[in-house]
Amino acid sequence: MPPPVPARVTTLVLSAAGGLATETAFPGKSWWPMAYVGIALLLLALRRDSVWWGWLVGFVWGLGFFLPHLWWANYSVGEPIGWLALSIAEAAIVGVAAVGAVLVRRAPGIRNRAWPEIMAVAAVWVGVEQVRARWPFEGFPWGTLAFSQTDAPLVHLASIGSTALVSGVVVLIGGALAHAALRLRRLRIGGASAMIVLAAVATFGPWLVPLGAQPETGTLRVGAVQGNVPVRGADATAQAREVTKNHADGTGRLLERVEPDELDLVLWPESAADIDPRTDAGVAATVSRAADAIQAPVLLGTQRYEPSQDTPDLTIRYNELIVWQPGRGPIDDLVYAKQHPVPFGEYMPHRDFFRMFTEQVDRVSVDMMAGDGDGLMAVPIERMQRDVPVAVGICFEVAYDELIRHGVVDGGELIVIPTNNASFGPSQESTQQLAMSRFRAVEHGRAVVQISTMGVSGVIAPNGVFQDTTELWTADEMVQTLPLRTTLTVADRLGQWPAVVLTAMGALAVLGGVVGTIDRAVRERAAARARPMKGRTQKGRAPKGRTPRGRAGKERHR
Repeated sequence: MPPPVPARVTTLVLSAAGGLATETAFPGKSWWPMAYVGIALLLLALRRDSVWWGWLVGFVWGLGFFLPHLWWANYSVGEPIGWLALSIAEAAIVGVAAVGAVLVRRAPGIRNRAWPEIMAVAAVWVGVEQVRARWPFEGFPWGTLAFSQTDAPLVHLASIGSTALVSGVVVLIGGALAHAALRLRRLRIGGASAMIVLAAVATFGPWLVPLGAQPETGTLRVGAVQGNVPVRGADATAQAREVTKNHADGTGRLLERVEPDELDLVLWPESAADIDPRTDAGVAATVSRAADAIQAPVLLGTQRYEPSQDTPDLTIRYNELIVWQPGRGPIDDLVYAKQHPVPFGEYMPHRDFFRMFTEQVDRVSVDMMAGDGDGLMAVPIERMQRDVPVAVGICFEVAYDELIRHGVVDGGELIVIPTNNASFGPSQESTQQLAMSRFRAVEHGRAVVQISTMGVSGVIAPNGVFQDTTELWTADEMVQTLPLRTTLTVADRLGQWPAVVLTAMGALAVLGGVVGTIDRAVRERAAARARPMKGRTQKGRAPKGRTPRGRAGKERHR
């Protein structure tokens, strides 16, 4: 006997609770098992066999998750419309995953079979996450389930299959718990126990996956400076010179911990010099003072403005990382420009259209353009007498699987994530981002430094262990010796193949569900046509003045 179908109100309550529970698996609570509970609640809520109701259930789960998870967008935009629009759009995409979960249950070979259903739902979820990371406006991977697991044993799987594998296993565990709950309700203790054991194995088994952390091509002595921002939430350009001075002063404070020429590289964050030191003599003098005092190259973030090639009267900008050498200044051909500018934050798509809803679109007065090339900077290190390849991604780019991977595969021996979180107030945006940096450390087997203007910054070993962290809205410095590594993980070698395979499996399962739906509809129509005939036969007589079809047929046959 199949389990009873829950009431509609019950499904909505379960889905909302599931979304809220899943959000607690992310920073700042980081209760990672709650991701499994949240997915289990969603799957329990999806037991009604309705595509449209399934979408609504998924949408409600998405609102329960994204509204608190993306609260930082309210600080960034300055009014709720941005936060609400982003949360609603992401929740609507979760609704598509829920539709897929309903359909795959109808597929031949999956219908009424627990593990095929769980695996199909996991594949569908991964596929939708992959789409969400790429569309619309080049995607938004924030809230990927895998990023909730950086404190969990499951993070070890990042080195094998990146976010696709980790997210998929989260859904597998959640599915096992959901089916265990259904079996317990029906007092099927053996079946429930088997599901719980399998969930436990999937949860703790990844601890057995080894993670390399030892130096392979030497070590790099690095200083990282979090200079802080004078006025919280103020326009960055209005205080840009003071921000640069703060980072120069922080570099000077490093000399209280190290001797000049002791550090191989000093890291400043994104927007540490928003006024370009390559074109402004005052800012150049500030940066040079710091680099000359510490006697080490400084990798820093700046902005480059230039006329648009298509519209010369229009000014555009690039968000760049440059290297400033002591006694020399910038290295002209050593520049990385951000490849994934943030829509509605760094550039405004369809500006005229969105202006009808809010004038906040004009806060982005100069659109940022995307750079090209791989995220790799070969930084000359005098002590080592060679260029050390550094994989880089600016701010939100840490969320994109392929961008960081390209930098590593092309030779990056460590990863640096400069970021500016000053627009997000006291929210968890910075710690959510730091969790992504930690995930990347394990995924690629590289030391990672996330350095922010005002926090949270951190230095992470290749096995995901924190070596140092800072607090929000403080000036602070970190000094660490980082292992340089060249070994590629399985995830590096496989690239997007785990995501492609799982997405294809999910698509095939959904297609099977569509076929099953059509087959069921045909059968139901056939049964509906047969029911009136059966009723007339049972009555044994036809309406007055007419001969029963069966008898007439027999007479004609005779």
